[in-house]
Amino acid sequence: MDALKFNKIAAAVLCGVLLIMVFGKIGNFLVNPVTEVTNAYPIEVPEGSSTKSKEVKAVVIEPITALLVSANIDSGQKISKKCVACHGFDAGGGNKVGPNLYNIVNKDQGKVGDYAYSKALAALSGKWSYEELNKFLYKPKLYAKGTKMNYAGLSKVKDRANLIAWLRTKSDNPVSLPE
Repeated sequence: MDALKFNKIAAAVLCGVLLIMVFGKIGNFLVNPVTEVTNAYPIEVPEGSSTKSKEVKAVVIEPITALLVSANIDSGQKISKKCVACHGFDAGGGNKVGPNLYNIVNKDQGKVGDYAYSKALAALSGKWSYEELNKFLYKPKLYAKGTKMNYAGLSKVKDRANLIAWLRTKSDNPVSLPE
């Protein structure tokens, strides 16, 4: 096929495409389709009412003082196996990713001498009482927003009581149980 014949075919195809585009634009201009979007069933909302209000649900953590008396220390030791990867529980043991938790009950919060706590835990004041440990173990990120501890927590009250009762035994002088 010679070059002139190819140019004629290419020009014919281009002219055809251009004509289709021009006629499409002219057709849209003449017909002018209006597409209004309205609801089939309009919903009228009175002014002044809020569309959605965030409901802040207060988290109520069940107290464990009554459960500590009947807590199962062996079950608490089994639950503590989840913690062994990050925490030590031996007297004089070193810190791991998390601090050593030996003698943690009634210890100052966020104050182990040679451990670098997150700002959230370092800012806490007070002692790790039974109820404070209960709140922390429920959901650490809820108790201390911004903590580096990546543990979801223990949702079952009995599990928390068993773990805290076991932690209580990890001391030279265990804190007495609440009455």
